[in-house]
Amino acid sequence: MDYAHAEKILSVSDLVIKFNLRGRVLTAIRGISMDIYKGESLAIVGESGSGKSVFTKSFMGLLDSNGWIDNGSIMYGGVDLAKYTTEKQWLRVRGREIAMVFQDPMTSLNPLKTIGRQIQETVELHQGLRGAAAREKTHEILCDVGIAEPERRAKQYPHEFSGGMRQRVVIAIAVACSPRILICDEPTTALDVTIQAQILQLLRNLQSKYGLTVVYITHDLGVVANVADRIAVMYAGDIVETGLCEEVFYNAQHPYTWALLASLPQLGVRGEDLNSIAGTPPSLFADIKGDAFAPRNPRALKIDYLLRPPFFEVSPTHRARTWLLDPRAPHVEPPAAIRRLRARFDEWKEASGRV
Repeated sequence: MDYAHAEKILSVSDLVIKFNLRGRVLTAIRGISMDIYKGESLAIVGESGSGKSVFTKSFMGLLDSNGWIDNGSIMYGGVDLAKYTTEKQWLRVRGREIAMVFQDPMTSLNPLKTIGRQIQETVELHQGLRGAAAREKTHEILCDVGIAEPERRAKQYPHEFSGGMRQRVVIAIAVACSPRILICDEPTTALDVTIQAQILQLLRNLQSKYGLTVVYITHDLGVVANVADRIAVMYAGDIVETGLCEEVFYNAQHPYTWALLASLPQLGVRGEDLNSIAGTPPSLFADIKGDAFAPRNPRALKIDYLLRPPFFEVSPTHRARTWLLDPRAPHVEPPAAIRRLRARFDEWKEASGRV
C-alpha cells in the first residue's frame, strides 16, 4: 500500500477516555493521536488491559455508561464522532459505517433465532432489501464466509455450529452491514491454530471483495504477521510505536515492542527458557509520569522516569515514543531474540537483492 498517497478514512487526535469506577477516575486512553487509512489492514497490538478495545469502541459509541471521552477528536467523514451524545447520532455510524466482530461469537449470537434470520435482519436494516432478495443476499454472504450449503445452514441455530463456524457467522453479520471499516476484536482467540489461519485468510478475502478497511485487535503479534499492512503497539492506554508490518517486526525501536517480540514462542531457542515480560502494567488510576513501560524495562534511562517521550520518526511510516531514539541517548542493544530477528531479515534482504 502506498501510504504517501493514501486517503485517511478516520483520524484520531489527542484522545483521552476516562471511566468512573467506585468514585475513582481511571484514564483508559491517554492522549492518543493516530490516522487510519482507506483500504489498509491495521493491527493494534498490546497486552490485555492496554486499552485496545476501549480505543476502538469509542469509534462506535460503545463505551460503557460510566465512560466518557474527556478530550480530543475522532474525525470521520468530516464529522467529529467524539461530539456525538445520543443513540440516534451513533446509529448513523454504528454498523452501516463502522462494524465490529467481537471475540466470543456465542455471546454475540441469539440462541433463539436461526443463523439465517440473524444475518437477514442485518441485511434488511442496512441494505434495504426485503423478502427473496434479502434471503438471496444472506445466502451469498454465508458463501462468502466459507459456509457450504447456505440454504440448509441458514435454517440452523447457533448451537448446531462449531466455534469456527460461529465466528464465520459473526463476521457475516458484520459484513452484511456493508461497513467501510471493520473492527475485529481478537477474532481468533478461542480457535485452534488451523482455524485461526482460515479465519484470517477469510478476512483478507472479504477485505478484497468489499473494499474494507480492517482493524485487528490482538495481544499476539504472531497472529497478524501475515495479514497486517501496518501495526500500532499499545501500552497503558497509549500508542508507543507504529510502522509497517515489516518495520515493526524487523526494526522495532520501543523496548515494549522488543519485549512483545522476544516473548513469541517462535523466537525461542531450544533448551532455553521462553522470554517473559517482568512486572505488571501500571495502575491507570494513577498519574503516570515519564515512559509508562520504564518500571518493567531493564534498559530504561533516568529520563524515562521523569518525562513522557515524544514520538521520534524512524522513517516516513515508522515512529516510536522512546527516549532511546533521541540523538543524545546512549546506544542500547536490544534483547538477543531481536538481534537474531534483525540478522535474519538482513540476510533475507541481501539474498533477495533488497538492500
